[in-house]
Amino acid sequence: MSQREVTVVESGNGPYGQFITAGHHVLGADEPVSLGGMDSGADPYELVLAGLGACTAMTIRMYATRKQLPLRKVEVRLRHLQRATTGKDIKDKFERIIVLDGDLTDEQRRHLLEIADRCPVSQTLKRSSGIASLLAD
Repeated sequence: MSQREVTVVESGNGPYGQFITAGHHVLGADEPVSLGGMDSGADPYELVLAGLGACTAMTIRMYATRKQLPLRKVEVRLRHLQRATTGKDIKDKFERIIVLDGDLTDEQRRHLLEIADRCPVSQTLKRSSGIASLLAD
């Protein structure tokens, strides 16, 4: 089981601004102005969408490279749609529109669409995950 660590700390840029450190990468996060933030970075759901989109594109690229498919470029456009409620269950819906540029057959394109569902982030979002919250000493 792999383990990844990310640290999030308030940036001081408005009430909700955050610095995100992942390895040696630093990103910003914030809420939009309409929710009281300063819009100094992507909002939390945009970050989830970014992770899903990046994982999708990378998974498709890895497969196409391994199978030597003539894929020139992958683009993934994403949306987080309103939460649907069924009884006590709240379900979020994520939509991916995948653009495949290259001299691909219809069969290759359909197969790459199936491969998109195999990306690890997609798999994580489709199943329920446990979250443990602990206070530091």
